[in-house]
Amino acid sequence: MTWDWEFTGKIVPDLLDGLVVTVQATLLGYVLALVLGLAVALARRVPVLGTAVFAVMEFIRCTPLLVQLVFVFYLAPSYVSAFTVGVAVLGVHYAAYTAEVYRSGIEGVPPGQWEACRALSLPAHRTWGAVVLPQAVRKVIPALGNYLIAMFKDTPLLFAITVGELMYQASRIGGVHFRYLEAMTLVGLFFLLVSVPSAIIIRQLERRYAAV
Repeated sequence: MTWDWEFTGKIVPDLLDGLVVTVQATLLGYVLALVLGLAVALARRVPVLGTAVFAVMEFIRCTPLLVQLVFVFYLAPSYVSAFTVGVAVLGVHYAAYTAEVYRSGIEGVPPGQWEACRALSLPAHRTWGAVVLPQAVRKVIPALGNYLIAMFKDTPLLFAITVGELMYQASRIGGVHFRYLEAMTLVGLFFLLVSVPSAIIIRQLERRYAAV
């Protein structure tokens, strides 16, 4: 099969539409993963609740993301869009990992900081909000950034539940025109164009916070 530049030019707009959906799903899912992951990390410090939350997160980490997407998609009410399901499952799945990152950051706070808070009789919300979390989150920013790229590369799985992301558009174009070479090549190129700059930014963050 030879490369057709005219056909390539015609399919670029549709693929760019798919790229927009891909980026939207990634960013929304990532925000959900950051917020829910922090909540899970804090919940795990509560004796009984922490055990239950740990069991749920282990279940999520030990089952494939694709299975979770398909299961929730067919279980969700019909008025819930495939995009919403995709974002929710991506966010919950990666929250299981970001929670561990947050936990390592919290445990990395020096014991002297906790003792100083107790010595000053700081209330819990001041201890966490002004002392512990600012230090913990700053240390794990690079690790959290890596999960953003990982989530972006997992978005083609949303194709399985008919979300109109990049892979879905490429497959649709290939099915209509019986040409997959140009569409699939552009999909790989678009992923590179987004992933490489993101990786460079994360490396800069790692260097910046390495000495913290």
